[in-house]
Parts: sequence; structure tokens; C-alpha cells
Amino acid sequence: MPKGFGSKSANNGKRSFDEWWGSVPSDLRQKARKGDEQNKPLLNQVNYVLLHLHLAGKHDAKPSHAELKDWLHSGQVDVLRMAKK
Repeated sequence: MPKGFGSKSANNGKRSFDEWWGSVPSDLRQKARKGDEQNKPLLNQVNYVLLHLHLAGKHDAKPSHAELKDWLHSGQVDVLRMAKK
């Protein structure tokens, strides 16, 4: 099975961000989002987690390219935080 497809959803085999986020170790989730939990996740926060999973050799825990693309295009994850005017 390709990496990132450990738990399939009804979305063509792609997990939602929340499904993947629930599989990330809690200490890593807390470090990545500390103080920003009320806002939508940022790509920088996802990248932080991906780097730590990669360095720990947990490649099967990383999302697939298709999942990352879906999260960005569907608005589940923001690329940057826009200041309200």
C-alpha cells in the first residue's frame, strides 16, 4: 500500500487533514500548534510535523502528495495567515 494510505476515507482513499492529524503523536501536535489551536492549521505547522516524522524515520506516517494537495486546495490547511482589515 502506498505511503499515507494507512486509513482510507470516502474521499477517493485520501484522508482529511483531521484524520491524519489524529494519527500524529500528541507531543508533536502540541509543539507544532501551541498557542494557535483556535486557528486553521498553517502549511508551516504541517511542514514542522513532516520534518520531525521524516527525521524519526516514520515515513509511513507522512501524508501522500495527493493528500497534501487536497488539504491545500480544499482549504483544510492555509498557506499563510491573512490579517483581517
